[in-house]
Amino acid sequence: MFSTLAIIITLFLLMFFAYRGYSVLILAPIMATLAVFLSGNFLSSIPAYTDVFMGALSGFLLKFFPIFLLGALFGRLMADSGAATAIANTVVEKLGASKAILAVILVCAILTYGGVSLFVVAFAIYPIAKDLFKAADIPKRLIPAAIALGSFTFTMTALPGTPAIQNAIPIPYYNTNVFAAPILGIIGGTIMFIGGWLWLQSRARKANAAGEGYGQHDDDVGVGGIDAKKEPANDTTNNAAQSNIAKSNLATSSAMQNTHQTSFTIAMIPLVLVIALNALLTYAVFPSLDFSGLQAQFPDLNIDGSLGLWSIIISLVVACIVLIVLRIGHWNNLQKTINRGTYDSMLPIFNTASEVGYGAVIASLAGFLIIRDNILNLSPDNPLISEAVAMTTLAGITGSSSGGLSIALSTLGDDYLRMAVEAGIDPELMHRVAVMAAGGLDTLPHSGAVITLFAICGLTHKQSYLNLAMVTMVIPLIAVTSIIILGTMFGSF
Repeated sequence: MFSTLAIIITLFLLMFFAYRGYSVLILAPIMATLAVFLSGNFLSSIPAYTDVFMGALSGFLLKFFPIFLLGALFGRLMADSGAATAIANTVVEKLGASKAILAVILVCAILTYGGVSLFVVAFAIYPIAKDLFKAADIPKRLIPAAIALGSFTFTMTALPGTPAIQNAIPIPYYNTNVFAAPILGIIGGTIMFIGGWLWLQSRARKANAAGEGYGQHDDDVGVGGIDAKKEPANDTTNNAAQSNIAKSNLATSSAMQNTHQTSFTIAMIPLVLVIALNALLTYAVFPSLDFSGLQAQFPDLNIDGSLGLWSIIISLVVACIVLIVLRIGHWNNLQKTINRGTYDSMLPIFNTASEVGYGAVIASLAGFLIIRDNILNLSPDNPLISEAVAMTTLAGITGSSSGGLSIALSTLGDDYLRMAVEAGIDPELMHRVAVMAAGGLDTLPHSGAVITLFAICGLTHKQSYLNLAMVTMVIPLIAVTSIIILGTMFGSF
């Protein structure tokens, strides 16, 4: 009983202090140690940190560091080359200001589906979105929801092949790849996209009918509405330091883009490469290779659980190289861009890895057995329901889809795979439901992504949170429910 209570207390303390702006790098080990201490295992507190916590943290780094690193680097290259702005300007030009909401959603979707970090996208797109909404006289308070819909939802969790880290995390647990359950993913992504777009359009029409336009705002405060004297609050995937980096990077990128324009065609090549090469490796190259020699050389290697990760790594490496070569002679300071992209990856991966370490310590406590059994028994005949509840609940508590997904799979992944096999459920379906569910409650008010986005836009929770919650939580949860129903009826497809 004390152990279970200790877990609940530390979970809520983690959520509370993360919302208050404390870094999860220090929060996670403190809360893990506190949970052990409150459970009555006083002597185990230190080894729980040095052995269990750090062991899980290093294990996560071992699996996913290359993807975080390459993803951040690719995003920085896209921003500093002017490619992100070129894509945004072309989409806006084709659609026009009258379709401002759709234009912002599509620009964000194209960039994030192509592998650009959602934080890079938010900083790069906000100035364009602001001008579009002002020209169309649409309330500025809807901008965060439009950016979030294009960046935080269907391209992050649903669309097959997306290189988002959320889509990569289940791979080693389920021996799947980023294209898992592709048609179901497309269906779920379509529900999120159309549902969210229609919701925002209806809000814009309602505002117009009430005589509410863009509104009066101080749009000249800091970069993207961030006061230089006030840093956005910390989060479980990023913090104020990340915002500082992004602000200076945005200024550099803007100056560079004014000097060296990038064509839309050149800008799209790296994005297309990420998805196309990933698919080619997954469905053509790797299946044709004989890995028996490699297995003999590395007997402990899980080939099936590694191929999906290798595909993403190779795709991002090639895309980065191609983008650098395409812009040779036009880089303002390539060394600085590469270094910044590298540094951009550090905080997100260590934040997520720290959450995994916390989860490993919690899983080692006796009280976790009670929680685990209750979660697994939510629907014994259909593990998809139990899995969805576990993923979205932990994502909500941590304020991070990747953090919640990592904790849930590191502690329950083996159980869910076993239950799926026993129930005759394709692991690909488990993969897609897990990722989509993690994108449900991950944007509760304490989420760092939400806090940072509002800071970028110079808006508050009171002004914009309701609409953001509708498109990033309510509609995605409807989408994942639909996928569970379809998957239960027809299986994975």
